This record gives sequence, structure tokens and C-alpha cells, in this order.
Amino acid sequence: MADKADAKSGTVIIKKYANRRLYNTRSSSYITLDDLAAMVREDINFQVLDAKTGNDITHSILTQIIMEEEANGEQMLPVSFLRQLIGMYGNSMQAMMPPYLEAAMANFETNQSKLQDAFKSSVGKDTLTRMAETNMAMFQAAAQAFMPGAGEQPEPAAPTPTSDEGREDIESLRSQMAEMKRKLDKLGE
Repeated sequence: MADKADAKSGTVIIKKYANRRLYNTRSSSYITLDDLAAMVREDINFQVLDAKTGNDITHSILTQIIMEEEANGEQMLPVSFLRQLIGMYGNSMQAMMPPYLEAAMANFETNQSKLQDAFKSSVGKDTLTRMAETNMAMFQAAAQAFMPGAGEQPEPAAPTPTSDEGREDIESLRSQMAEMKRKLDKLGE
């Protein structure tokens, strides 16, 4: 009966057997903790039930996944945080921690999303064009400075920067590279 209700809600039921094997009732296949971690990353809602008792053991399985990730070198939780978290168990503030941590993670995700959106909007076509032009000018100046005879070959026309600031940056780079070339030529004599 619980399976029918969960099928309607979209929650995948995972059963854990005494032999520590996990069984996905939706796909009718055995899975691993890595598969559950992938389901979390894919935002697939699941519930892990003890096959014998029917108790919900999702919390302990998720904690086990975190322990495995931390043990495999993917350490994300600083020791100081873990110490503070352990210190909260049995503390009078323990009941306040779950909603606080959930709110903090939701806030982090919101800020991360806003930052990504801001980056996408600020790095538009003009910015990328200017970055490419600057990189090309630096490459050409470096080629002229470090490759003998590079200055004698005809240069492809450099793209014209779209702003006065871009032109100033390129000219500054060119003068710096020319000075470096002069110094290198003196050293080679």
C-alpha cells in the first residue's frame, strides 16, 4: 500500500535488505550507494526502507553516502564544522539546527544561482570579443618578441577593439612586449 502511494508522489522506494543490498523497487534492480548519490544529484526523490521492519532509514543511508564521499577524498566538510556539528548533539539548541541548516543551504543555492545568472549576463558577446582580442594581441606581441624573424612576416590584421579602453589595453601590452624584446635583444648580444 505504501508503494502505491509513493508511486503517485513520484518517490522511488529503495529497500535495504539484511545482507546490506539496496533494491530499487521502481527499476526492479539492485543498486549501490553510488547510484543513490547519483539520484540525489539528479534531484530524484527516494525513500529507503528497511526491508524487514519497514522503518524509514533514509537519513542513515544519506549520512552513509556523505561518509563514503568524505572517505574517498571528496572532502567538503571542514573539521571545525564537523566538531561544531557534533557539539550540537545533546545541546539545548539541537532542535534548531535542522531548520537552520536547511535555510542556510537554501540560501546558498539561491546565491549560487544568482551568481551564475549575473556572470552569464555580464559576460556577454562584447566582453568575450574584447577578451579574445586582448589575448590575440598578447599572443602576437609574444610571438614577435620571442620568435626571431616573426616581425618580418606579414601580420594578419588585428581586430579593432570595440572601445577606447580596449585599444589602450592593447597598446599598453604592445609597448610592454616591445620593451621586453629590446631587453632580450640586449641580453643576446
